[in-house]
Amino acid sequence: MVEFTEVASGLGFPEGPVALPNGDILLVEIQTGRLTKVQADGRKSIITELEGGPNGAAIGPDGRCYICNNGGMPFFEKDNLILPSLSTPDAPTGWIEAVDLKTGLTETLYTSCNGAPLIGPNDIVFDSSGGFWFTDHGHTRRRDRDRGGVFYATIDGSHIQEVIAPMDGPNGIGLSPDGSQLYVAETPTGRLWSFKIKHPGQIENQKRIVPWEKGQLIAAPEGYHLFDSLALDSLGNICVGSIPGKIDVFSPTGQQIDRFVLPDIFPTNICFGGPELDTAFITLSSTGRLISMKWSIQGLALNFSSA
Repeated sequence: MVEFTEVASGLGFPEGPVALPNGDILLVEIQTGRLTKVQADGRKSIITELEGGPNGAAIGPDGRCYICNNGGMPFFEKDNLILPSLSTPDAPTGWIEAVDLKTGLTETLYTSCNGAPLIGPNDIVFDSSGGFWFTDHGHTRRRDRDRGGVFYATIDGSHIQEVIAPMDGPNGIGLSPDGSQLYVAETPTGRLWSFKIKHPGQIENQKRIVPWEKGQLIAAPEGYHLFDSLALDSLGNICVGSIPGKIDVFSPTGQQIDRFVLPDIFPTNICFGGPELDTAFITLSSTGRLISMKWSIQGLALNFSSA
């Protein structure tokens, strides 16, 4: 177990933390449908109440907070833990929205792609051109689950495309320091994939073991684990929330170089903040907490991190 500081508690299954330059942390609360700001002293303020299930967040080039909304998901409580339930066949589909952080005004940008609805948008990252990649995790039901995918879109609502599909429950997504590699973590398979980016919204064909895979499988650790969201450090290492109870760290080539055990089944998301980007902020979702801990390597500065 690692040493950490509890920053805030009493959150409704928090995910999608975003560190702001002034020390505040933005995060979404999936269970309560909120975009929330947490100050360094733990004080919380609600920026806006959202419909559905806000799942992942990132600051865009216009200063708005862009959110992957999964459409809403059920939760139940057991042994003082908040736990997600399986979806039902009539579960609502999701969307991409943007929130003005000063006014709380929300704009829905995308609900579908080429006539097909977005099912359960999950995580998001902006590239240096101002467009964004996001995962659609889909829904998991008792007897079946959706095949998900990775999309690319622009902030003006004019362009969205499905780039990588199908994938098995794609969740965390991130870019290498030079922006040339896209990393995607799958939840049910516990796999970490890398895709070579050719241009914004385009990936290159790579030499593959089988012709139907568009990327390179770089990590598939042994043992039971479900990958969630991820963040990169300044050296390009990929830090992945791993259920149950860990943050796993992999080199750009997929070698596991570290593991941090945490007191929560769902350490879902991680981001880097602080003046030197050497503080990791982690959402412990089933216990409704945001924690911080010192990190030995500086985090990777995101393309648009001010608001």
